[in-house]
Amino acid sequence: MLVILLQRYKLSLKNAHKSYNFRTFAAQTVFETLVKARILILSIMYEQISKFTIYLMLYASVAVLNLIACCYLLLRQGNAFAADITSPVRLRRWVAALFASIFLSHLWYLPSNFLTSSDDAKLSFLLGGLLDTMTVFPLAIAILFVMLQDSRRPLWPCAVLVAPLVAGMAWCVANRSDALLPILYVYLILLCIGLTIYMVRAMRQYGRWLRDNYADLQHKELWQSFMVLGIILLLFGIYAMSGKALLYESLLQSNTIVLTCFLVWRVETLSDLNKRHSVPSAELTPPDNLRTSSPQDLTLLLQKYCIDTQLYLQHDLTLTQLAQTIGTNRFYLSQYFSTQGMTYNTYINDLRINHFVNHYREAVKTLRPFTAQQLAHESGYRSYSTFSLAFKQRMGQTVTAWMHDTAQ
Repeated sequence: MLVILLQRYKLSLKNAHKSYNFRTFAAQTVFETLVKARILILSIMYEQISKFTIYLMLYASVAVLNLIACCYLLLRQGNAFAADITSPVRLRRWVAALFASIFLSHLWYLPSNFLTSSDDAKLSFLLGGLLDTMTVFPLAIAILFVMLQDSRRPLWPCAVLVAPLVAGMAWCVANRSDALLPILYVYLILLCIGLTIYMVRAMRQYGRWLRDNYADLQHKELWQSFMVLGIILLLFGIYAMSGKALLYESLLQSNTIVLTCFLVWRVETLSDLNKRHSVPSAELTPPDNLRTSSPQDLTLLLQKYCIDTQLYLQHDLTLTQLAQTIGTNRFYLSQYFSTQGMTYNTYINDLRINHFVNHYREAVKTLRPFTAQQLAHESGYRSYSTFSLAFKQRMGQTVTAWMHDTAQ
């Protein structure tokens, strides 16, 4: 009997030891799980704080960049990108105003990054949208108009176009509601479509005006610039409507950096056509003593004063300068080229290409060493890419292919 009691006692001690080990193991497991969970939570929080800090640094950098760009355009006398180019003062001021508005926009959107209440964050967002529609939007449209230098377009339509957006955003702020935002987004899309159609037509008109008045189009054409601006603004729209995630906000700020740098470059490399080649309004009316001028007379004058003297080799020769040289009027000279089925730009480039061809054949005949770039420069072209494009349009093949065929 005593042996049985001892065995039961030992068995109970063994079971108690096992139970104690199990409870210890369970407690240790729970403790380790809690520690790992806490470490995971802290790491996630640190990662989120780190990402937000990086975003704030990017946000502040964009604001400072636009402030610097604004001061640069307003205060600097010369150009950093193209020292020999005189950029339009009017365009510099409008772009500087846009940079100032982008800087202020970053200031009034800054509180929304720290507000925890959804209502306060919504109100801050709506206020920022209202201020943007009153400043950034009309300034961006005005810059598109100011870039076109064929005429001084009125800028009051910019205010009219954004007036519905301002009114809608004011209603949203007053009622603390975003119910009108879908309608405003639709209006903004329609506005962009309408502006695109208008700018395409205006660009075609601007291109014809350039070719009717200028022999060299370098630092004057805007097609590529408007295409790049269109892509950048399209990305703005995509990011703005995709949500408020930190990734999209960071992409939006990066896109702003690209826009700022591109606009500074475009302003610096665009020639001021109004300042350098302004024409008195009295010259637009044909004078009485030239009303009897015939195309034959102008042909002889061009031969004597432009072709024989090789005036066409002068870089950036304008229609007005050529008309003054041959003793006639810009009006008649433009009409003359129209009756000949060409533009002034085509006429000058044809003479320059012929000059290049003659000099090339002479150099080959006399075995004089030369390069195509050298001959292009001697033919009145400062840019070889401009010469290559004009040559291909005139001869129907590239310079290299033509030289190869001629050598054979």
